[in-house]
Amino acid sequence: MAFVRILFAVLFTGPMACAQTQTPPDSQNQQAPPPSSPWSVGPIDFSGTIDGYYSLNFNHPESGVNNLRNFDVRANSFSLNMAELTLKHDPDPVGFRIDIGFGRAFDIMHSTEPIARGRDVLDHLPQVYVSVKPKNWGGFQFDFGKFYTSAGAELTETYLNWNYSRAYLYTNAPYYHFGARVSRPLTSWFTAGLQVVNGWNNVEDNNSGKTLGFTTAMTGKKISWTNAYYVGPEKTNTNEGYRHFWDTVVTLTPSSKASFYINFDYGVEKVRNGQDGDFYGIAFAHHYALNSWFALTPRFEVYRDAKGFITGTAQTLKEFTMTAECRMAEGFYTRIEYRRDWSDKPFFDRGNELAAARSQSTVLIGIVAYFGPKR
Repeated sequence: MAFVRILFAVLFTGPMACAQTQTPPDSQNQQAPPPSSPWSVGPIDFSGTIDGYYSLNFNHPESGVNNLRNFDVRANSFSLNMAELTLKHDPDPVGFRIDIGFGRAFDIMHSTEPIARGRDVLDHLPQVYVSVKPKNWGGFQFDFGKFYTSAGAELTETYLNWNYSRAYLYTNAPYYHFGARVSRPLTSWFTAGLQVVNGWNNVEDNNSGKTLGFTTAMTGKKISWTNAYYVGPEKTNTNEGYRHFWDTVVTLTPSSKASFYINFDYGVEKVRNGQDGDFYGIAFAHHYALNSWFALTPRFEVYRDAKGFITGTAQTLKEFTMTAECRMAEGFYTRIEYRRDWSDKPFFDRGNELAAARSQSTVLIGIVAYFGPKR
């Protein structure tokens, strides 16, 4: 596959952002100096997050693992999900972003990196890229490095999501890519993009082929629609048999208190002279803020791993999650979450029996803190 020089990327933001800083008005009719921020040093903005949890699994698995969870994987235990520090300079016309991360979330994200490379400093840099945004190019932006995927309704950092746990659609989609991307608004409401990357969740490629990503984002005042399509060889040491993956998300915000999303994924792993592995699912979520400090988010999804390519078992999975969020202070809140997963096949651990149960139920208490100049 030839390299493509013009690349796009969609920048997915929306109702998951928690709050915004406001610029003080200039009451003197004079040019006011730029507002100062305790989280900025010169042109560099600093931000970060720390979140951890306690999860109770009613199956009491001896393995201490909540099956099929990202990132709330530890059962009946306290755990540090992530601690992350971000250094960022918006392109003017050159900028950069560096995320430094520790915790079990980043261990999970990098678990499929090629074994020969071993674990190194890049495992603690979930994002590191340089950006170029020339003036008078209509918003065109080029990024090169390691960056999070454009697919999905949910994002990596917990504070940017409505629920604490991640849906199957997040868990079984790519987390990050290494390569190049560009984005450009084509109208005031439509942005398109293209990416050339090594593949899924690998800094160093496991074959000589490359994966292409095509993205679009349509945004309005109360509705947005994003699409991401990735295609390329993902098998080790061979370029035969491409993986195709399409993700689409519709987000509705009818009022300042209520938001909804519908997320659908379809993927297939092509196998030469064998059986293709297809997987697909759909998720629904509703975020409702009862007041300035309390919100509820139910989520429901169905996920079909038709040939067992993703989970190792041909099965249909369902999950229901209810999350209550209490904002204790700006940038600090707790989430209490009940979640039930179930399958049409025995899959979940129960006690010292592996894959003995068709369901698992958990209760989780999470503590999430976030700081930065833009909250």
